[in-house]
Amino acid sequence: QVQLVESGGGLVQAGGSLRLSCAASGRTASTYAMGWFRQAPGKEREFVAAIGWSGGSTYYADSVKGRFTISRDNAKNTVYLQMNSLKPEDTAVYYCAAGVHTVVVITPGRPDGYDYWGQGTQVTVSS
Repeated sequence: QVQLVESGGGLVQAGGSLRLSCAASGRTASTYAMGWFRQAPGKEREFVAAIGWSGGSTYYADSVKGRFTISRDNAKNTVYLQMNSLKPEDTAVYYCAAGVHTVVVITPGRPDGYDYWGQGTQVTVSS
């Protein structure tokens, strides 16, 4: 069992930056691949970024490539999402997710490849 708790969301102006954190608890948390998804009001949950268990492989949605960076610190059981050059369309609830590495790396953008989810953190970007 893995528990995930996101933090770091908030209100920021367009062009600004935020760093989200996802703290994982559970004995085997560091062995899971991790992902970030987001959901805006009235829209489906969409993939943002993912990272393999060792941090050696990363994946990004085209909409955030070059602006967002995913990283992890396995000693702290924490995954980060550094978000730069934020746009109003980045406004959403951001969710952290964990899944079996060999499943996630095949299709990192599929929500059903993840086994555990956090409660989400709100990110609002004003224009």
